Amino acid sequence: MVDAEGLRPTPDRVRETLFNWLTHLWEDDFASRRVLDLFAGTGALGLEAASRGVGHVTLVEPDRRALAVLHQVREKLAANQVEIVGDRASAFLSRHGRADFDLVFLDPPFGNLWLEKIWPAACGVLSQNGLIYVESESAFEAPAGFTLVRQAKAGAVHYHLLRSVVPDQTN
Repeated sequence: MVDAEGLRPTPDRVRETLFNWLTHLWEDDFASRRVLDLFAGTGALGLEAASRGVGHVTLVEPDRRALAVLHQVREKLAANQVEIVGDRASAFLSRHGRADFDLVFLDPPFGNLWLEKIWPAACGVLSQNGLIYVESESAFEAPAGFTLVRQAKAGAVHYHLLRSVVPDQTN
């Protein structure tokens, strides 16, 4: 386990609930999905996605110690569908330039208004009708262009699953 500032692994029961939601929403079709874990930390969310059969997972983490552990775990699990990127979330998003992720995990360190800072760029890499998972220290309201699919609370953690809403073009 890495001891890095702001590192707060997603609790087991929260991950289990989240992946139950995803199993239902994706009708158990994980293999065709692309997932971005933008504040990877321990990789708990992204590696769980890989273990569930997600076709491609990108883990973004700037901390060298956490990166070393992520590489070790990926090799141990032979998780070849996992790409590890040593970078800050904002830098990765500014360079990515494609709306190709079906799900973006936003589980930043609490405080510092990370969600407000990163939200617009995170939306830019999301595929049409994509999902964003948000963990925060307080309830998170669905911004314009998104609908809240599910939400719950475990201890001090509020967690939310939001879907981008494509405007109706039939008018």
